[in-house]
Amino acid sequence: MDLHVINTGYFKIDGGAMFGVVPKSIWQKTNPADDKNLCTWAMRCLLVEDGDRLILIDNGIGDKINKDFLKFYYLHGDDSLEKSLNQTGFSPDDVTDVFLTHLHFDHCGGGVKFDNNQNPVLTFKNAKYWSNEDHWKWATDMPNPREKVSFLKENILPVQESGHLEFLPVDGSTSFYDIEILMIDGHTEKQMLPMIKYKNRTVVFIADLIPSVGHIPVPYLMGFDVRPLLTMEEKKAVLDEAVENEYILMFEHDPINECCTVKHTERGVRLDHTFKLSEI
Repeated sequence: MDLHVINTGYFKIDGGAMFGVVPKSIWQKTNPADDKNLCTWAMRCLLVEDGDRLILIDNGIGDKINKDFLKFYYLHGDDSLEKSLNQTGFSPDDVTDVFLTHLHFDHCGGGVKFDNNQNPVLTFKNAKYWSNEDHWKWATDMPNPREKVSFLKENILPVQESGHLEFLPVDGSTSFYDIEILMIDGHTEKQMLPMIKYKNRTVVFIADLIPSVGHIPVPYLMGFDVRPLLTMEEKKAVLDEAVENEYILMFEHDPINECCTVKHTERGVRLDHTFKLSEI
């Protein structure tokens, strides 16, 4: 098995929204804001090369969102989904499986593109797209007002209409090929976190449970979480397990740090070491 970082670019979101009730005097130490109080965030995805399977975990924001929407997120950087795939020696047509941690626009927008006639088509035409039925219904069946703006129909419905959509079970122990899946409900209903055995370690693609190293302390939550108290319980359980089993956490949104380990301290679980995925 080989793992490849797929960088799809950067965007900006208000620092207060990303840290909820945590004071700016604290969060700006790890995530400095610009003069509009916006912080830069990565959209880092993961490509799993495993035998005849090429699995892409999340796929960024894409490029089909209208300009009025994009003006709030300040997309920037030289990276793109296809460019990063090509740098690994692959193309979108080589991808066999697209695993979606959840359906917020910055995680699934790159999975659908517009053709020359502005019709939606799958970016990965040979791939199965994987979600779970509970989260799919949460995103498509009258989504709650808090998340509605993040569930864009142009990112989601064409996947189902194409016939390429597959659901993973949500009850009991769930796995995806040889990858164990952790179901998390605090950020959104049934977010799926892959836990990948790699070089005698476990790499946890931590998605929006812990967006960056600045979010490692248990109370440091995003304002976007639909069940913040549950997020804290889930974070504590995952972090305690990460210390005990020496997991590697891979960040989707940290603009600087790809991976880290964590350790117990008198103040709770805290950052231990940061490093690149390629350094494992």
